[in-house]
Amino acid sequence: MNKQELVAAMAAEAGLTKADSEKALNAVVSAISGALKSGDSVQLIGFGTFKVSERAARTGINPATKKPLKIAAKKVAQFKAGKALSEIVNKK
Repeated sequence: MNKQELVAAMAAEAGLTKADSEKALNAVVSAISGALKSGDSVQLIGFGTFKVSERAARTGINPATKKPLKIAAKKVAQFKAGKALSEIVNKK
């Protein structure tokens, strides 16, 4: 599902126009992104948790030259599915 399909599904589910659904989706994505940028986590009970994790610097290997190279430390966004979402996904 891409963004436009998600917007259409949201509009159908909530009885909104596609324009209003797209504004709502953009607002949610912006709010989550802003919270993660400031170092906060976002918990949506039953759905999951978005958080920022730090990866330490490490040494890797360049596959073309087989020489070691340094990989810088960085922050990465993570998502952990909540119990209700996990149950829906694993329902048979």
